[in-house]
Amino acid sequence: MEPNFDLFGQPVREGFGNRGRPPYEPTEKDRNKVKLLMALGWVNSRIANAIGVSPATLKRYFRADMKERDAMRDRLDARRFEIALEQANAGNVTALRELGAMIDRNDRMTIEASMGKGSDSAPAASKDKVGKKMIDEQRAHAADADLMAELESEAAQNARH
Repeated sequence: MEPNFDLFGQPVREGFGNRGRPPYEPTEKDRNKVKLLMALGWVNSRIANAIGVSPATLKRYFRADMKERDAMRDRLDARRFEIALEQANAGNVTALRELGAMIDRNDRMTIEASMGKGSDSAPAASKDKVGKKMIDEQRAHAADADLMAELESEAAQNARH
């Protein structure tokens, strides 16, 4: 007998809707979906809704996966880099461009993380935490200074021509 599927393509478990609870049997597809949704930062209740189980059932059958929640995003990003590199090596120009953009985003994220963790330019005597608004203001001033320097260099080059 072929399994029935609901509107969203999920198989309807045998005995669903009858008295008693039908036993849940996790599939590899459900495991992959749970890992993906954890990598995207979803909370347990949303993940449970997505695979059609209760949060308690989610915890029971996916406990080992849920212990690695923080690592899931890193694994997803690593897999994306791996796929982009494979496609770029195969000669896909769009994948090569996307790989370059991914590397640039990764480099910016790494630099921002190192700057945010207390770089050498921050005064060591100051124990007060800098708020988000102050950080945004400092970044805006730095961006304005960079833009002005770039405009001045362009103006100097145009004046020579």
